[in-house]
Amino acid sequence: MANYSLSRSWQSQPISTRIVRLFLGVTWIYGGWNKATDAGFLNPASPHYIGEQLKGYLATSPIHLILQKMIEHASLMGWAVMLGEFAIGIATLLGIAGELAALSGFGMSIVLWLSATWSVKPYFLGSDTAYAILWLALFLSLRQSARSRRITSIIPNLKDRREVMQLVGVGAAAIVASLAGKKFTAKNPTPEAGAAIATLAELPIGGTKNFQAADGRAAVVFRTSAGVFAYSRICTHQGCVADYDSAAHLIKCPCHGAQFDPSKDGAAVAGPTNRALDKIKVAIKGNNVVQI
Repeated sequence: MANYSLSRSWQSQPISTRIVRLFLGVTWIYGGWNKATDAGFLNPASPHYIGEQLKGYLATSPIHLILQKMIEHASLMGWAVMLGEFAIGIATLLGIAGELAALSGFGMSIVLWLSATWSVKPYFLGSDTAYAILWLALFLSLRQSARSRRITSIIPNLKDRREVMQLVGVGAAAIVASLAGKKFTAKNPTPEAGAAIATLAELPIGGTKNFQAADGRAAVVFRTSAGVFAYSRICTHQGCVADYDSAAHLIKCPCHGAQFDPSKDGAAVAGPTNRALDKIKVAIKGNNVVQI
């Protein structure tokens, strides 16, 4: 990379490599942009939250133990994925650390396959396996070209100031792109106190519904013959978002196993915390359930 030239990095490659490189680079940048402009991706109260997505994969993924650890630091993982997609896409298009970028893209695709699309049957309907093959093909093509030029390492030379500055530039571009995406985020208004959470028809006796509280927290409301009550779904141990298990009649945290009993004022009944879930004040007004 000491004699780096963007135009030469494209002109020196066969047309097949250029097509794959262009497609993957643009797609990975779009993936990062899609997450950066999604108001819910890093918002624990949103159903689109990265933590909620990870929880959805636990039941079917063969790497569920790894995903469970990721949920503990879901927002950090969200930033890592978003920045990683931008960095891989930008590096691929610019031809900076191309082999390393392709290998990183391959690794990311494998993880996505083992989590997000593992349950897709037949396998060819899931896109992540196809992306993994494309990234691997790009890596092998770039590796073959590098060997013909007698370049043996896929790791950039960190003793070369020019190469270090190129890598720093890719990282800076990824950060700028992520922050720029936030400027285009469509803000989801936080419900105000008094706003309807659900109609009585939507929440029959014995029913539950997840909702976003007026303070932005993820919450769940219950309706019984005696009325309605609600709790924050934010675990009192380390702040993971918990879910109601209707079979066990408990609110369970996927991170460290904390369990809360909604029939006992949200009391902690198992796991590493003794503090009950926070209560959310709700009431029935007319035909609606509202937060008060």
